[in-house]
Amino acid sequence: MRPDLDRLRALLADRLGMVFDEKRDDLLVEVLRTRAERHRMAERDYLDRLTVDPDRAELRALAEAVTINETYFFRNIEQFHALGEVVIPERLRDRASVRALRLLSVGCSSGEEPYTLAAVTAERVPPDWHVSIVGLDINAAVLRRAAAGRYGTWSLRETPASIRQRWFHPRDGGVEVDERLRARVQFVEHNVVNDDPVLWAHRSYDVIFCRNMLMYLTPEVRRGTIARITRALAPGGYLFLGHTDTLGPRPEGLEVRHTHGTFYYHRVAERAAAVTPPPVADRQVRTLPAAPVPSTNRMQGYDRALALLRVERFQDALAAVESMAESEARLPRVRVLRGALLAHAGDTGRAAELCERLVAEDGLNADAHYVIGVCHEGDASHATASRHHQLAAYLDPGFAMPRMRLGLLAKQAGDRQTAARELDRAVTLLRGETDERILLFGGGFGRQPLIALCRSELQAVGSAS
Repeated sequence: MRPDLDRLRALLADRLGMVFDEKRDDLLVEVLRTRAERHRMAERDYLDRLTVDPDRAELRALAEAVTINETYFFRNIEQFHALGEVVIPERLRDRASVRALRLLSVGCSSGEEPYTLAAVTAERVPPDWHVSIVGLDINAAVLRRAAAGRYGTWSLRETPASIRQRWFHPRDGGVEVDERLRARVQFVEHNVVNDDPVLWAHRSYDVIFCRNMLMYLTPEVRRGTIARITRALAPGGYLFLGHTDTLGPRPEGLEVRHTHGTFYYHRVAERAAAVTPPPVADRQVRTLPAAPVPSTNRMQGYDRALALLRVERFQDALAAVESMAESEARLPRVRVLRGALLAHAGDTGRAAELCERLVAEDGLNADAHYVIGVCHEGDASHATASRHHQLAAYLDPGFAMPRMRLGLLAKQAGDRQTAARELDRAVTLLRGETDERILLFGGGFGRQPLIALCRSELQAVGSAS
């Protein structure tokens, strides 16, 4: 046994959260030799330097040297069948009000997995939806290759012929990923040892893939990574692990699913012990500025519906609204809430009709205009949707959501300049948006995930915020 290898293993565990057994000794010997020679140092001196004063650039180079990145498109294809035929249809129902999906590929290597996610969503998600995919890896070199989107034909060996023809184009003896798929994917260099409050924001992602990586992590880093993944999954979201990874039969907050010959995990919806709202002094949700609140009535039905919405019990929230007394149900904020819940359930016709009646009575209701806009985003021209979003933004200059939707619609139409302007404005406004509007119109996304979605789309149109 070589003491220097034990020291290198300890450093890799401490600095990168990675574990390597004796089967990887040949790799570690070669990495230690080449990195020490690169700095013209003896191996022991090189290890001393890393121990006392670890250099960020050297740790990055070390991570690139020890990570193995052999992969291909549609690897373990049965998981992608489950994604396309079970998971995506469920998430489309759950995200109907916001028409956006976010997916995460942890340990994405040279990009085949996130591009596969992009291809599956392109096949299964309606074109007027907005799909954002983030690929994470510690290895900056493979991320550069991933961003280029060029691969050898062998990497397509498990790719269905129809998808290969539609989404991959011949280039220099290999293939290049279609630009439409590349626009959906953002690559981020990240070490899972470290937390990131934006990247791992609560309820950020509809689907997370983290395959064949957990087994290389130390127990402490593995536990932290699993905790962050679970936190970042939206209620009703899904986690796919590699066949060598397991969370056991009863992972906290997750339930095991089995279809298409593969196992995966579903984050169960949160259940409130009671849906009666807390006292006013303890509540975090702020009310909308223009919403009239009767001085003699605490609107218990409305607050009950919000409490149910907060724990993602959408049908129960809609039932609570529809059972309100007529005097309460006629209030504008209650009608907006009902419209938002109907839109979330995919009943855009009733939602639009309800809010159009409200606009006929009060044309200055920005929230009603926004709901109408969302309901018309499925139209071919998007003209009605854009008009109502513009009205909502004009009537309330501090309203973030219509700015976001205008940016997404402009991106879809190919108007990159308008998309960048509106999305950049949305990022700024989302920081100060009311909690209640985030709850009503975020489609299950919280503040930070919505900001991350806008930033991802900004990057896709060539801007930054």
